[in-house]
Amino acid sequence: MKISTAAIIAALTANSANAFVAPTPRASGLASTRLFADTLEKASTDTAEIAKKFQEKLDADEKKVEEPVVAVEVEAPVVAAVEEPVAPAPIVEKDPTLDPKNRVQVGRYNDIDRSLAMPFLKRPTKLDGTHAGDVGFDPLGFSEDYDMYTMMEAEIRHARLAMLAVVGWPMSELNAPNWMLHGPNHLAPSVLNGFDPLLSSPLFGIFGAFGYFEYKTSLRKVDDTELGKKHTEDMANVWKYGVPGDYNFDPLNLYSMFGDTADARKAMRELEITHGRWAMVGITAFAAWEALTGHQIVENSMFFHPNLLLPSLVASYVAFSAFYEVKNTDQYLFRVEMSSEGEARMNNLQRRTANLSKDALEYSKVAFEYAKVATETTIETSKDIKEKYDSINDNYTNYALRNVRKD
Repeated sequence: MKISTAAIIAALTANSANAFVAPTPRASGLASTRLFADTLEKASTDTAEIAKKFQEKLDADEKKVEEPVVAVEVEAPVVAAVEEPVAPAPIVEKDPTLDPKNRVQVGRYNDIDRSLAMPFLKRPTKLDGTHAGDVGFDPLGFSEDYDMYTMMEAEIRHARLAMLAVVGWPMSELNAPNWMLHGPNHLAPSVLNGFDPLLSSPLFGIFGAFGYFEYKTSLRKVDDTELGKKHTEDMANVWKYGVPGDYNFDPLNLYSMFGDTADARKAMRELEITHGRWAMVGITAFAAWEALTGHQIVENSMFFHPNLLLPSLVASYVAFSAFYEVKNTDQYLFRVEMSSEGEARMNNLQRRTANLSKDALEYSKVAFEYAKVATETTIETSKDIKEKYDSINDNYTNYALRNVRKD
């Protein structure tokens, strides 16, 4: 904001009134005129200087007013944030029916397209790994045409009979009297080997008893027994029929060896059906071998007579399995590779061997020092004995010669 020059001059003139005081009467007119002129000139000069200074002050004030105001940031005191209490996450209870320990789960192999037993074939639709022993083996497609429960019941019955037969067959040929066996080579009685008249009646009676047992138990009710109730609960996610082959028979309580849970019982059924399948293969091989050769299965066999071959083969297999594994891939049918556990065992064995070698070297050094000391001691002792012997011998000789000289 600027002030006009006239206003500034007026203000300065008012402040310099002494410049306009009239001359005293004692001064002459000319002197008064000159004095007035000088005074006026001086007043004008002073007024200009004062106006200049005043203008500079106004400009300075105006510039100070027009300068931008610089905001000074003042740090506010830091106040510790108070954490609000976090509400606990809601506890989601797991559905007990989806726990494998409570119930058998459906579709273990749903994400697998190929059969585990026959990788060159697609997995059968109904063989999804739900049941014990399911490895996708059904090359004839029986699972598509027949009832699953009925086929599983038939398989487990044949498996259990085969496990009994594969033990009883060679035991009969090893221990039974010849009159209970068939033919001149004393073979176990069978459909392919034949039956003697003396044994026909009891064998037919045994087969009849098995048939009657099949008839009485084929439509049995199993959901009211102790094991049946557990099986019904175990298989509730699959069907309402329980487990095929359930006769509520477990006198030694082996069924709960892995635990009293659904997955533990399924694991025991896996073991049973696996052993039963191998037994069915074995008993078929026994019957075929004796029918073709006419000789006992136990004859000249390393499995049934004391020998070193079988233990050697078993030890070799165990040693091989401890370090190597056989892999079947889409590129190689049979490939032997060292497993990760085998590498760890090999490194551990090498480390122990190195430690044993190091210890043996240390022990050998100590033994050598002992042997050296013992040898030196033996030599010194031998020298002392020899010196004493020589001394005794010399003394005896001198004594004997002295007596001779006297004579």
